[in-house]
Amino acid sequence: MRVHLIAVGRLRAGPERDLVDDYVLRFDRTGRPLGLGPVLQHEVEDKKNLGMGAEAELLARAVPSGAVLVTLDERGKVMTSPEFAGMLAKWRDGGRQDVAFVIGGADGIDPGLRARAEASVSFGAMVWPHMLVRVMLAEQLYRAATILGGGPYHRA
Repeated sequence: MRVHLIAVGRLRAGPERDLVDDYVLRFDRTGRPLGLGPVLQHEVEDKKNLGMGAEAELLARAVPSGAVLVTLDERGKVMTSPEFAGMLAKWRDGGRQDVAFVIGGADGIDPGLRARAEASVSFGAMVWPHMLVRVMLAEQLYRAATILGGGPYHRA
């Protein structure tokens, strides 16, 4: 199952980019034998500053047809890492070919796009900058692969 990380804004060179790249590489290595991966990253920009609606159109265009749409949103479900891994496994085992994780811009995700999502995940009640959400998502994807593969990384 291909994993699409779709985000508003560009993640430039620096510590956040290094962390995302490291966790994505780890996920690809660990997840491939489990039928997970690769991670494909898509960045969109609202160059005209037209707001959430314009961002939503750009994000929606980047979501592959038939993909499970998952929003990263403060209103989403807070879950444990094993629950997150189980959610991925359920989609994979159900024959889904693609899952698209969508990260909005500074104002969040347009309600219309949020309503189309099959799932919404929250990394807690606090609001996080989109570049840190990318890092946390990449790490949780790697953690999920290690959980599903029985590796020692996740110690709960």
